[in-house]
Amino acid sequence: MNKTLKIRDVTLRDGQQSLFATRMTQEQIDSVLPYFKEANFYAMEVWGGAVPDSVMRYLNEDPWERLEKINKVIGDTSKLTALSRGRNLFGYNPYPDRVIEGFNRNAIKSGIDIMRIFDALNDTNNIKSTIKYVKENGGIADCTVCYTVDPKFKKRDRVRAFLQGKRLPGKVFTIEYFVKKAMELEKLGADIVTIKDMAGLIPPVKSGIIIDLMKQEINIPVNFHTHSTPGYGLASVLTAIINGADIIDTSIMNFAGGPAAPAFEIIQLFCNKLGIKTDVNLEAIVKINTALKDIRKELEPFDTYKIFPRDFDITKDKLPPEVDELFDQAIDLAYRRKEKALLETTQKIEAYFNFPPPAENVRKAEIPGGMYSNMLAQLKQQKMENLLQRVLDIIPSVRLDAGCPPLVTPTSQIVGVQAVNCIVDENNGRPFYTTKSTQFVNLVKGIYGKTPLPVDPEFRKKIAGHKKEKPYNPNSYEKPENPILDELGGMRLAQNEKEELLLELFPAVATNFLQNRAENRYIEQINAIEEEKRRKYQEEKEKYESLSDEEKKERLLKGLYNYQWSTFDGEVSDDDDD
Repeated sequence: MNKTLKIRDVTLRDGQQSLFATRMTQEQIDSVLPYFKEANFYAMEVWGGAVPDSVMRYLNEDPWERLEKINKVIGDTSKLTALSRGRNLFGYNPYPDRVIEGFNRNAIKSGIDIMRIFDALNDTNNIKSTIKYVKENGGIADCTVCYTVDPKFKKRDRVRAFLQGKRLPGKVFTIEYFVKKAMELEKLGADIVTIKDMAGLIPPVKSGIIIDLMKQEINIPVNFHTHSTPGYGLASVLTAIINGADIIDTSIMNFAGGPAAPAFEIIQLFCNKLGIKTDVNLEAIVKINTALKDIRKELEPFDTYKIFPRDFDITKDKLPPEVDELFDQAIDLAYRRKEKALLETTQKIEAYFNFPPPAENVRKAEIPGGMYSNMLAQLKQQKMENLLQRVLDIIPSVRLDAGCPPLVTPTSQIVGVQAVNCIVDENNGRPFYTTKSTQFVNLVKGIYGKTPLPVDPEFRKKIAGHKKEKPYNPNSYEKPENPILDELGGMRLAQNEKEELLLELFPAVATNFLQNRAENRYIEQINAIEEEKRRKYQEEKEKYESLSDEEKKERLLKGLYNYQWSTFDGEVSDDDDD
């Protein structure tokens, strides 16, 4: 266990994305930045993920400007972090190196210090180019190993497979698998390795073992990231800390818990008992949390939980003796690897602070909460929500057919959508895979990269029309058109490299955003021209009125003025000359 622990605060990206659909406005962000500057976090995750898309789509704000404004306030007090999907950046489809280089160069220039890079397949080849461009531009490459669980097949599934002459795989995502991935990333040049448990499914004993073994095998810092959705998060962070994690991701209390990360304040209380220094300014934390409570009230339409944590001032509030004892018990149980009792204890702690209870449906299904809710929504649209359990039953086989991808965005959504498609087909009397999403076809083709298990060539032929894997070909990439807007004076839709990148990364959303911006720019230009005309007229009028009567007559006779300034009314017409 380390005597110091670095804290990466994820409130302004992961926290608001997990709890409030990424709806924080720039004004709300600006209001808390001075307190974050005082907080002295090692790092702050403020960008990437859903932020660039959402601020354009819902708030009509420029994501580059958001990053630059945050950087202007925070400066060097904390490292700013962004999240990207490696070769996929923010979408489903891979991009050529030109786009990857341009995005990372501009992100670092605009204020990003650490680029957290992940790949949904844990295909390290998809992370390689981003590592290169981040480091060439002076950034820190934080490379992730996405945690996921093995497909859980029921006994009857294994019997059926055996009778059909097939053999279902044993364990794929072993502890050794995750440690080897970390070693691969270090060899590729990673400066930090993060275990990214986006679904909150890593149990505490396993998180501790993985951290411990990674620390033995690699020589760079290990970061642990998880969520509280199914109730493992707090316990898993505790075991990660006592097993030597260098950096922990947390969120400030009013933006923590449930589908978000564990609360910083609770982690700090554990660190106090463990004698670990975080170097975080706790007085600033109280200010941030107070401000976030008001912001959370403003975000009420997007708050699906509407459960506020207990008010708690970490600088002066004391825990009741029985709750304080729970912290001591949890530490003891974590050291002794008593997992069931540890989970019960940490969940009691979270209950005291009034965080949402564990999502049992997510824990039992062992899938990300977002994937679960999206599948349910997809079924509800077709009035087939009664088929949810059947969909959950076939997810293991759909995953296996597709090469057993980890369940992380976007592959979790690809598998989830396809599982629903299969059950809808079945319900309508059609064979599985009659309806196929384009993304599922591309996954099976190999466009997204190497899957953990090879796809059966016969299945690939059935889905994609060919047996051989066809990886992504950058030559097939078509750059989106950047049209000239004749109706707006002939300006381009995207007027600089950053806007062109938005158009490439978010074609539909950025087109609408940039169209609105272009219209506003055009109006501003017209207004500026009209204002300049008025200014010149006023200037000439004042010159004319300062002349003597003789000078006025002389100038008028010479044709120097063709307008009687004595009748000037301040309006400019198209017929007037300068």
